[in-house]
Amino acid sequence: MSFLLSNHSLLAVSPGDQLWLLIGCFLMGLGIFLGSRTLLVSMASDDLEQDDDWRYDVSRINELRRASVMYRVFQPVIQLLATPCRNLFREGLPEIHREIQCSGMSRFWTAEEYLARNIVISVLMFPVYYYTNTSMMGASGIFLAFVMMMLTSVILRRQLTIRAIYRLLLIKRRLPYFLDLITLLMEAGSAFMQSLEQAVREFSEHPVGVEFARVMTEMRMGKNRTAAFEAMRERLQDDEITSLLGSIIQGEELGTPLAKLFRSQADVLRLKRSQRAETLANEAGVKMLLPAVLVMMSTVLIILGPFVLNFILGTMTL
Repeated sequence: MSFLLSNHSLLAVSPGDQLWLLIGCFLMGLGIFLGSRTLLVSMASDDLEQDDDWRYDVSRINELRRASVMYRVFQPVIQLLATPCRNLFREGLPEIHREIQCSGMSRFWTAEEYLARNIVISVLMFPVYYYTNTSMMGASGIFLAFVMMMLTSVILRRQLTIRAIYRLLLIKRRLPYFLDLITLLMEAGSAFMQSLEQAVREFSEHPVGVEFARVMTEMRMGKNRTAAFEAMRERLQDDEITSLLGSIIQGEELGTPLAKLFRSQADVLRLKRSQRAETLANEAGVKMLLPAVLVMMSTVLIILGPFVLNFILGTMTL
């Protein structure tokens, strides 16, 4: 019955309205076709070509296009938004860049391009927020959709910080074992670089191995050991890792046996980890105090609540 009514309503449309419907359907199909074609072309496009003079920014963009599908698809938009992001968030860009390096993301991201990426993701999520909020709240949901779009960008920025902190925690957990392996290899007669290369190979799937592999790569590219370890120290900016890398640099300058240095540093890291675990265990009791009190209060209310209500209601009836 509904099918017949729908056919009858379609037949009742005037020829002019049918023409506009056909034009609208054609334009919608054309838009979907062009959007899909643009997406496929951007996914399959070749790398940017170098000029006569080699330029680092061209190589960086090519590497980033290979590493990030998001950048490959929305490269013109991200580059367009990067300039206002650079001007608006100039003071926070160094910290964002450090967190990008520390979090394990592609090192070819710049801070302003990362912020532009977050803006693009937030704008892409806006239609979902708009439809959801307006369907539930009506016209007043438009304001909430804009608020949720801005919150999405803030959450993505906060997610980078959390990711950097978590990866740093993973590095600190595995670092004593990494140093133990280097110590054993050096005590067995291997040189420092050979021991470091072997340890990096053993920990290649872990962030600690990735960071020291980057140190080795920078040394192969011409940096001396001091500069490579200082770059790692600036990248991570943690007290324990800074102390370790500072000891390595000092041992290189003074000629201190690195095997003994690594063993002592591994013991120090284990001791600090034990102290940190004890501190967290001591703080757990204090943190559990409030939930325990709330549970006790709710239990008392559940048990005594019916008796109190019966007493009150009995007094009122009398």
